[in-house]
Amino acid sequence: MKVEDILIAVAIIGMVIIIIIPIPNILIDFLLSLNIALSILILLISMYSEDALNITIFPSLLLITTLFRLSLNLSTTKGILLDGDTGKVVEAFGNFVIGGNAVVGFVIFFIIVLVNFIVITKGAERVAEVAARFTLDAMPGKQMAIDADLNSGLITEEDARKRRKDVQQYADFYGAMDGATKFVKGDAIAGIIITFINVGAGFLIGVVSLGMDFNEALARYTLLTVGDGLVGQIPALLISTATGLVVTRSASEANLGEDFRIQIFGANSTLLYIVGGFVISLGVFTPLPLVINVLIGSIFIFLAYTAKEVVEEVDDELVESTPAEEIRKPENVLNLLSVDDIELEFGYGLIPLADVSQGGDLLDRIVMIRRQIAMELGLVVPIVRLRDNIQLNPNEYIIKIKGVQVSTGEVYFDHYMAMDSGMGTGEIEGIDTVEPAFGLPAKWITEKEREKAEVYGYTVVDPPSVIATHLTEIIKERAYELIGRQDVKTLIDNIKEEYPAVVEEVVPKVFSLGEVQKVLSNLLREQISIRDMVTILETLADYGNITNDTDLLTEYVRQKLSGYITSKHVVNGNIKVVTLSNEIEELIMNSINKTETGSYLSLDPNNVQKILNNTFKALENLTSIGEQPIILTAPIVRFYFKKLTEQMTRDIIVLSYNEVDSSVEVQSVGVVNI
Repeated sequence: MKVEDILIAVAIIGMVIIIIIPIPNILIDFLLSLNIALSILILLISMYSEDALNITIFPSLLLITTLFRLSLNLSTTKGILLDGDTGKVVEAFGNFVIGGNAVVGFVIFFIIVLVNFIVITKGAERVAEVAARFTLDAMPGKQMAIDADLNSGLITEEDARKRRKDVQQYADFYGAMDGATKFVKGDAIAGIIITFINVGAGFLIGVVSLGMDFNEALARYTLLTVGDGLVGQIPALLISTATGLVVTRSASEANLGEDFRIQIFGANSTLLYIVGGFVISLGVFTPLPLVINVLIGSIFIFLAYTAKEVVEEVDDELVESTPAEEIRKPENVLNLLSVDDIELEFGYGLIPLADVSQGGDLLDRIVMIRRQIAMELGLVVPIVRLRDNIQLNPNEYIIKIKGVQVSTGEVYFDHYMAMDSGMGTGEIEGIDTVEPAFGLPAKWITEKEREKAEVYGYTVVDPPSVIATHLTEIIKERAYELIGRQDVKTLIDNIKEEYPAVVEEVVPKVFSLGEVQKVLSNLLREQISIRDMVTILETLADYGNITNDTDLLTEYVRQKLSGYITSKHVVNGNIKVVTLSNEIEELIMNSINKTETGSYLSLDPNNVQKILNNTFKALENLTSIGEQPIILTAPIVRFYFKKLTEQMTRDIIVLSYNEVDSSVEVQSVGVVNI
């Protein structure tokens, strides 16, 4: 334990001990003076603290100071009742502060107690209760705001953790303050009860036990009791005031003195002139003292004259908030080396789409995109960084993956995009454009044309929807690039909580994180969901002893996921496909070269060109009737033929016979020949 820990423990134990054992009057004087000093310190701390989190110890401090005052009250009570003497501090308060007049002392004492109990303590208790309730109610909203800022890239993960911790600490603090105000309230009630006990019991002891006459006993014990009450209630009043300051200044970001200077004396100078003139008028036209009113009015007029200087000083402080030393600090270049996984940069004309204060909901849409991708592909999409770029055209935006621009688009903030879904029956006026996600012809139309376009059968979407759809398609298309080893570890750790045996069998005994990542990347490359991680890991465990070729393992996993693949591409139990001729399949199988690092396809360029040309011709039969371009082939050929077609386009779906459920009716509408 540290020295301060030991001292605190000894102090609290000492508070309990002085209740039990008698202590010398000189020590009581010392502790009573210390109590007054501590109460003044606590009041000043509450006044000049800029944030409630700077004094999180305050609720505990209220309990300790309450215990301290009660222990002193009991010690002084013993001195009053046993000896009729409890030290010079209490006697000084009884004689000097109230002038030796017991009646005046009682009046002052009860006024202090009533102000403390009814006004300050009651109000602080109610404010603390409301603050605690609203702080707890606001926690979910604050957490969502932090998540939105994190998803948009406005804050880092470390900043988000700090803000979440602050939100939790605020809730804990105001919850504790709600309970701690009960200590102050109880202390005020105890002070009243102890005072009545001291007066009554002291009077009886003085008359009956010590043989004092009535007047002497009344004067002696009443003055001591009132002095004891005052010496206890004045610190209690100070600490109650400090409690009220803490719970009522939750909306302030500066200390009390600075707020007072800026918000009162830096207020509208016209108001101060009016107050000054009114006070002077009261002195001139009413029986009120002329000199005093003129003096006070002049002070307000002077404050009005200087109010402008106060406001200008505050503005200068805001301008100089970044001191020269901060500018001269050596830059930490390590922060410049990081590359964001996904970035969305936009021109200044599109800033309102991402600005919540202007009604922009792009941040919320990005949150929904991450949820949608997680549901469809099982991928935890990295944080999307939003940045404005003045080098772009006002209505332009670009999407970057790993720092590389992969797509761009243009939207008009105050327009809508109208697309002809094939059902359009009329012409509409607008700016011709192309829908960025799917390349469909479209037009940017105004609000006036919107209703007309919807009546004509056009699909009408707002600018945030255009950007969100484009971003969603890019993320799906590039999902295989976004999954890294750390992401794989996160997915595996999530599975390990419920299926520890599966994970322990595969990672790291059979495969490393890198090998599992390659398999998952292969699946995402063809838009195959990795949500069913249990099946994927079990398949890797089954075939891990046979091969470590990640491409071949991917094919085994696809076959295990045949139910998912079938449901994704088959409608009403029927699927129309194009197949490969036996000649092409044999040519591909004979051209597979295996090495220690994997396998690759080695085909004559002329044969490759013939196969691709014939493939596109055969697929025209499918696309002409509105069907998906699907090619069905042998399992061992599927992967290599897919790699072959990717040289031209990634839109062709290549399935193997083992990936289609046996209950599905397969209809071949063409054959690819060489």
